[in-house]
Amino acid sequence: MRHGGNDDFWRQNAIIDRPQQYQDIPVYLVGGWYDSWASNTTANFVALTKSIRGPVYLIMGPWIHGLQGRSAHGQVSFGPSAAIPDPLAWRREWYDHWLKGIDNTVGKEAPFRTKVRIFVMGTGDGHKTKEGLLEHGGFWRDEQEWPLARTRPTNYYLRSDGRLRDTPPARNGGATTFQFDPRHPVPTIGGNISSGNDIMLQGAWDQRGGPHIWNGKEPMPLSARNDVLVFQSEPLPADVEVTGELAVRLWISSSAVDTDFTAKLIDVYPPSPDWPGGFDLNIGDGILRTRFRESLIRDVLMEPGKVYPITIKLYPTSNVFKKGHRIRVDVSSSNFPRFDVNPNTGEPLGDNRRAVVATNCVHHDADHPSHIVLPVIPAEPSTPAK
Repeated sequence: MRHGGNDDFWRQNAIIDRPQQYQDIPVYLVGGWYDSWASNTTANFVALTKSIRGPVYLIMGPWIHGLQGRSAHGQVSFGPSAAIPDPLAWRREWYDHWLKGIDNTVGKEAPFRTKVRIFVMGTGDGHKTKEGLLEHGGFWRDEQEWPLARTRPTNYYLRSDGRLRDTPPARNGGATTFQFDPRHPVPTIGGNISSGNDIMLQGAWDQRGGPHIWNGKEPMPLSARNDVLVFQSEPLPADVEVTGELAVRLWISSSAVDTDFTAKLIDVYPPSPDWPGGFDLNIGDGILRTRFRESLIRDVLMEPGKVYPITIKLYPTSNVFKKGHRIRVDVSSSNFPRFDVNPNTGEPLGDNRRAVVATNCVHHDADHPSHIVLPVIPAEPSTPAK
């Protein structure tokens, strides 16, 4: 906890940094859009594909960590096809082929037919199932690479009026300020979590508090908090598929020498008879400790009031934002207990004695065009795999 720099201290764990050190063997990378290791899984695929002969396979489902045999995770159902019927038999097929030389489905049939297989979430009708879950749905699709070659990176800009638009802001776009009190952090509601131990919820959840939230029992949406900045699009005129790596690029300043900035991508369901208040579905999120804004190797404190560019990497995803839904980005400075809370003091990591309130600011004008980069996929090839 006290060694934050990604230097030689972490060398033994550095698969992504030193892929050439790994043996040239067949690799099957299994991950989920709500798995805590999702970013590492796709990054490993990119790194190992370039450094070993492999073959290297990748499959990404709508799963949380280790539960590929389920089709519902958190408060959401992705449909029966999302589950692998027999996860152990599925794994054995891979090992039988490569360790015993058995001629089976590997390289011939799903899920081993192509090097990349992904579950595209979000094509359900949004009704409430008999189990009380949101039917978000989705389908499997075979691909040839990751990231997808046909991706169209599209910037959606944060605007001063709380809108999220695909056009840059005006010169007088201004900035939005909020108070981040480390004694009252934004509670974690779902996301890419491996072990909750009764204080965190895994997977896909409506971003509203309630008795099921360990540190957020008030029945209010996170978007109602004063320390959460909300930027959302107009209702979409057509479906938008977002598949790939996600990044939020912000221009920020703070009264503190060190603080955190968080970002969360949300699929906003409109109100319906089943969900009168709508449903704010978490898709991906991330965090940056500003002392590591320049490099993950060496920390550098900030000058209070100075504007800095930062990039927050969100977990990768594949999701269809349906017609009538909104694309939303929430920006804040905490997501606890998933991430430890920054005391805003600049003291050594894991060894602070103080905590102060930080005045944090997100700039969004022509010179500081804060935005999210969405990997938009053209609609034409969206054919479900068998």
